[in-house]
Amino acid sequence: MATPAASARALSLGAFATLLLIALMMGANHVAARIAFNNGVDVATAVVFRSAVTAAVIVAILMVQRVRITFSARHKRMLPLIGLLIGIQSLCLYSAVARLPVALALLAFNTYPIWTALWAWIVYQQRPERAMLIAMPVILVGLALALDVLGAASGLGASGQWSRIGTGVAFALAAAGTFGLALVLTQQEAGDVDGRVRTATTMLVAGLIALITVGLQGGFHLPQAPAGWGGLAALTFLYGTAFTIMFTVLPKLGVVGNSAIMNVEPVFALVLAWLILGQAIAPVQVAGALLVVGAVMVLGLRKR
Repeated sequence: MATPAASARALSLGAFATLLLIALMMGANHVAARIAFNNGVDVATAVVFRSAVTAAVIVAILMVQRVRITFSARHKRMLPLIGLLIGIQSLCLYSAVARLPVALALLAFNTYPIWTALWAWIVYQQRPERAMLIAMPVILVGLALALDVLGAASGLGASGQWSRIGTGVAFALAAAGTFGLALVLTQQEAGDVDGRVRTATTMLVAGLIALITVGLQGGFHLPQAPAGWGGLAALTFLYGTAFTIMFTVLPKLGVVGNSAIMNVEPVFALVLAWLILGQAIAPVQVAGALLVVGAVMVLGLRKR
């Protein structure tokens, strides 16, 4: 997980392409997750595999690069809490992906900048910037269009539409809320921790939370078909590779890991889900999706 900082340096072509590649892999990771879920894998099992492999890769990188690891008392208190929040976020987001069209789950999750501003205000008394206050209604209107909240595009009406998408939307918004709080705490309490170290600890704690969930529900739910194994392997590879690139390549390019350009992830997911899963949404929902993505990108790219 990256800190929500911004880079003042103009992006090089290589950095821009790398950011797009990460967004593509993250979008593909969620499409692969839906394939795994459709073939017997449950959410907690997917998070355990994904988190364990990613943590192992980052720890190996730390060992090879001989990174010195030191934690202050504040870090020891806050890093487990941040990991807990990311563990909950991971479970909630994959739960949304299992219930909604992939792109819509990611779009609802993409409201996390609003949650970040809200948590910064509640926890640290930091009033939202004017740009955020302007963008909030734009994001919410775009999300309402994308989710077809009145059921006009689906023909189900508001009641029928919400009975179909309500649970998935709730999970996606819960993921956005917990992720927003994790970003605020990271920036305020753990921003001085090496990004690789922070990611390793976060993934370890998130994996532990998912493992406890696996135990509570009676054990792992592994794939019941070859497609499920392919989906599980793909989501693990894509997620781990994206995070490895984020914390080993991007720092050398002078770009922070969560640059706004990566918020095109729902667009990639929309295309991939249509091509691979046959998931299609109405034109008005596509327009709403682009509105959300555009508003979030403008927020991320604004000058501070």
